[in-house]
Amino acid sequence: MTIASVELNVIQMPLKEPFLTHLGAVTDREGIIIRITNSDGVTGFGEGVAFSTPWYTEETVKTSLHMLTDILIPLLKKNPINHPQEASLLFRSIRRNNMAKAALETALWDLFAKSYSQPLAKTLGGTSPLIPSGVVVATDSTKNALQQIEQYLEAGYQRIKVKINPRQDYSFLSEICSVYPDLAIMADANSAYTLKDIDRIKALDDFNLLMIEQPLGFDDILEHAMLQKEIKTPICLDESIVSFEDARKAIEFGSCQVINIKVGRVGGLYEAKRIHDYCLEKGIPVWCGGMIEFGISRAHNIALASLPGFTIPGDISASNRFWEEDIITPEVTVENGFVKVPSGPGIGFEINEKRLQEVLLSKETFAL
Repeated sequence: MTIASVELNVIQMPLKEPFLTHLGAVTDREGIIIRITNSDGVTGFGEGVAFSTPWYTEETVKTSLHMLTDILIPLLKKNPINHPQEASLLFRSIRRNNMAKAALETALWDLFAKSYSQPLAKTLGGTSPLIPSGVVVATDSTKNALQQIEQYLEAGYQRIKVKINPRQDYSFLSEICSVYPDLAIMADANSAYTLKDIDRIKALDDFNLLMIEQPLGFDDILEHAMLQKEIKTPICLDESIVSFEDARKAIEFGSCQVINIKVGRVGGLYEAKRIHDYCLEKGIPVWCGGMIEFGISRAHNIALASLPGFTIPGDISASNRFWEEDIITPEVTVENGFVKVPSGPGIGFEINEKRLQEVLLSKETFAL
């Protein structure tokens, strides 16, 4: 892989409606779009999914830019690679900063697949032509939640995830389940609880939830194992799983029955696939989580979710879920509850250059 240049584009777009969790509200999404060009003029795209503030992980857009500009791109320049997984191994010399690593690594995967005129999904070993689509409802208002759920079900989404916290959990879920008693619902707590809330969490068994996601500490594995023994609802781990080793330990300890794999959170597609393969071997279902992404990251998620272990509908919604206009063409759409896996080279989507320029905050290019 002879890389000629790496281009970093910082963009910002307003969401169609605020995305609310107990940790705060997201109304505008800032992100990094990476364009890698090889000596033949072929381009690969990646996306940095860190937020503007460190509410989800310790990374931010600014820290990711620092890591890419001062550490990762120079490291790649000094150590030419032949395959994207070599980049993942190369980046292990740098601790954490997984979203910055994933931004660059995913662009390399797209470039690699395009160099062989092969869909990225096939390059990764994907087998599914269609991805079942789920969606997140993130609001504190039950009225708004019910309105959104109705709209999403009409649009064909196969799974609904709702954000919960100790202030509204039981009453919130009770009202939703009374209107939609047969709906497959997962509840996402984003670490809103502690073991002191065990009786409150046990009460949620009443709703036969598909799962409860990350109820306890964002970096915890041990206490989730203790909690899983006390409740019927399957625990899904999200923030706790930032590496293959985290996934292995969580499964061995019995900390969860499901794992949410996010490419940015675990450092790239290579590590995401390793986690998927291990979970498939151990019989642990996985699904692909979302990060309020733009179209580039969404496209990488589609390729990843085509792997056989992704049996639960993930957070791979249509582009119009968040954006009036996305930065890719064609935009991601959901038809009859599914997203089609592209058959074109690489991620199978092109950049909407006009839209990219409209939302661009800054751009910097590095020659390799």
